[in-house]
Amino acid sequence: MGASSAMGAWVRRHIPTREYIARNRLLRPVAHRILAPSLWRFTRRSVPRGVALGIMTGTLFPFAHMPLAALFAFPARANVPTAVMVTLLNNPLTVPPLWYEAYHIGRFVLRWDAIVPGQPITHQVAQAGWLHWLIAQGGPATMVGLLIIAIVLAAIGYAATALGWRWWVMRKWQARHHG
Repeated sequence: MGASSAMGAWVRRHIPTREYIARNRLLRPVAHRILAPSLWRFTRRSVPRGVALGIMTGTLFPFAHMPLAALFAFPARANVPTAVMVTLLNNPLTVPPLWYEAYHIGRFVLRWDAIVPGQPITHQVAQAGWLHWLIAQGGPATMVGLLIIAIVLAAIGYAATALGWRWWVMRKWQARHHG
């Protein structure tokens, strides 16, 4: 059994079924919205929305981005599985370089330079930890940078997925008419 088939089997065992969601007493009041077929079908409009939403959510929310992507997919009419799966691009390997670049982009946009008061970054990180420094000193710049990165990557993801979908449909049409 290959790694992809084992992963697929694991996903099928652990993802709740439609019937389970419909029977769940906590989800029953909103089950009609959660189970709307348009949110679970892979269409040319819902999949690019799901990709953009997943990228945006995964970039802006370092924790709990999968449930948030699923929650935001409902009003955005995005494909829920796509939105949730795309958040996996945000992982422990991608977060540090992403936040590093976000800080520098935010500094550039906010016009922060070497004259900004405070200790050098290395002194702060060594003294209080990087998360404390991020919130206390680099927070505004990092948040602005993350917002810019999220918007740009979401737009690129949306456009690439929409173009990929069109290309895929075009290839199918060509194969159907020439074959």
